[in-house]
Parts: sequence; structure tokens; C-alpha cells
Amino acid sequence: MKTIVGIRIKKPGKVYYFDPGKYRYKVGDFVIVETSLGEEYAEVVIPNKEISEDKIVAQLKPIKRKATEKDKKHYEENKRKEKEAFGIAIKNIKKHKLDMNLVDVEYKFDNSKILFYFTADGRIDFRELVKDLAAIFKTRIELRQIGIRDEIKRIGGNGICGRELCCCSHLANFETVSIKMAKEQNLSLTPSKISGSCGRLMCCLKYEQEVYEEKLKRLPKVGAIVKTEEGEGIVENVETLKEIVKVKIEDKDSIKHKRFPIDKIKIIKDVETEEDDEVEDSDLKELEKLEELDKQDMNN
Repeated sequence: MKTIVGIRIKKPGKVYYFDPGKYRYKVGDFVIVETSLGEEYAEVVIPNKEISEDKIVAQLKPIKRKATEKDKKHYEENKRKEKEAFGIAIKNIKKHKLDMNLVDVEYKFDNSKILFYFTADGRIDFRELVKDLAAIFKTRIELRQIGIRDEIKRIGGNGICGRELCCCSHLANFETVSIKMAKEQNLSLTPSKISGSCGRLMCCLKYEQEVYEEKLKRLPKVGAIVKTEEGEGIVENVETLKEIVKVKIEDKDSIKHKRFPIDKIKIIKDVETEEDDEVEDSDLKELEKLEELDKQDMNN
């Protein structure tokens, strides 16, 4: 067994595992760690925990130390300087007439580098801009072009559900989202209803998809013939998450529409494909465009 501690450098962001050594850390502690990009000020999100060594895929780096009050003040000072650097960078971008949108500025904790994140349509020749910024800040300068999803993640905001955006609260990595996911989750195929603040298909479609796929394996499709305790009928609607199906049952005298849990029906004949709701050509083209842009974002 090996003892690990989970830390997060940015919120939201990926959780990294480090070796706590002989010290114990609790959630909310701040520590200094050494990464491939230099020293970082990070927050403990998983306290000391023992795991099997075969689950560790790479050698764990040790936590350098628990952050001091001096470290905290230095971190806060860097945050203040980031705002100043943002304004200076904007002026220099205008000076060089570059068609780019500055999104964020990040000082590395040890002040070894300043990163400027921007979005742009296509490639940008920012060599002269880098020279000017290096002369002003007297340290290494790095400009990173990011995608629209990363831009919104850094800016923040709320989704149509009213909650904080997933990418700003808990989603560490972006994954490709497809129209097929929206269909299988029985969502409206209207672009405005299934696209997020970033203008791409909503991330929640992806991380909820696994649950839908698992449940859909057990459920009949709309149009399937099933046997119920009240006779045979045709499936009219499927409530995937509740695992309930609405069945139309006909006899000589009447037609009934009843809902049954999946364990109360027997599938007699399923259908190969489920009829899609009618979708406007313009909506379908817009969705296909969003899907293609999403693939491009993942490849860049």
C-alpha cells in the first residue's frame, strides 16, 4: 500500500496525486509542490489516503512543504499582478494590431514565467508581442492559444439549468460530445436548447451518457411490442432514467395507455431503430456544425 494526497492547482482543474511523506494533510490545506512547470501553490482536496501500489501509474513526487503565510501573500500578490499584466497585454495587442482575444493571464508561483491565454480564428504571429512583453516584465513569456470551451471555463458563468457551469465547478477535462448522445437522452434537437454558453454541445451530455447507455440496453425502443400484466401492447414512450415505459394496450372495446416499470414487462419484439423526432433542416445543419467544431477543438 502507498499513501497519497490529492491536490488541485486550479479550480476547477485536474486532481494530481503526490507523496505526503511523513506528514498528514487535510482537505483545505495549502501546499507547495514541484511540477514540470516549476513550483505551484495548490490546495489539498483528498487527504492522506492509502491505495494499492498497482494503481499508481507513475512515480509520485513528494509535497515540498505546507504553504506558509508568506507563500499565501506571494500567491495573492501574483493574482494582483495578473490583473495589471492583463491590461498591459491588451494595450500591446492593440499596438501590434493583432486579431486575437486575450482571455486570461497566469503568473507561475515562482515567477519563472507568465502565461497569456488567448483565442483567435487561425494562427497568429505574435513574436513581436512576446518581445515587448518580455522587455516589460523581465521574465519568460508564453502565449497559449486556447479553444472556446477553455475560454468559458476561465471566464465562468451559469448554465441554462441555473447552476454554475460544469466546466467551472467540477469538470476537469473536456471530451467530444455528439448529436447521438442528445438523441439517446431523448432531448430536443434544437441547437439553442442543447448548446452551452460556449456555443458548443453541452458537456453534461457526455458525462451522463454512460448511465443512459447502460439503461438503454435493458429498455425496449418506442414501437416495440411488449407483454404486460394487462395484455400485449406497443411502447409509446420510454423514461430512461426511471426505467419506465408507457404502453398502448388495445382490446376490442377500449384503448389504454399505462406506464410500467421495466421489471413488469416482457419484450416480445423490439425494433431495430427508434424513429427520430422531426428536425428542421436548419437545426440539423447547425447541430452537425457544432459537432464538427467540437471534434476540431478536441484535435487542437
